Amino acid sequence: MQENINIQNKKARFKYITKKKYVAGLVLTGLQIKSIRHKNVNIDNAYCNFDSNELFLYNINFENSQFSKKNNSIKLLLNKNELLKIKKDSDNPGLTIVPLNLFINKSGFAKIQISIARGKKNYDKRQTIKSREAKIKIGRIMKKK
Repeated sequence: MQENINIQNKKARFKYITKKKYVAGLVLTGLQIKSIRHKNVNIDNAYCNFDSNELFLYNINFENSQFSKKNNSIKLLLNKNELLKIKKDSDNPGLTIVPLNLFINKSGFAKIQISIARGKKNYDKRQTIKSREAKIKIGRIMKKK
């Protein structure tokens, strides 16, 4: 039975407010898919950008010693309508495209969930930290009773 592979970008959930989400396929080599299956991938510093009407994922870190750091871009597979919508939305000032989640679907293909996102201000980040700590504190109190 295949193990469930789900690699999260926790920094993106903290730094950005997500608007629309899309699921895209990835064009990968053999070593890259092998790294994903062994969960040796880091997408915390990754970002997406358009290059000649194609969407690419940059700065993804495959922690495989045989993989070169030079070619660090991966093409994302989306249909034309989705690409046009994403390009239109990302052209607005303050909006960017961030990868949220890298997973393998039931068919065995690697997919990535990307989102149109707006950066949080410092006071929004502080509010997120406060609410997270309050949930932890309530959980501890409920556990004692």
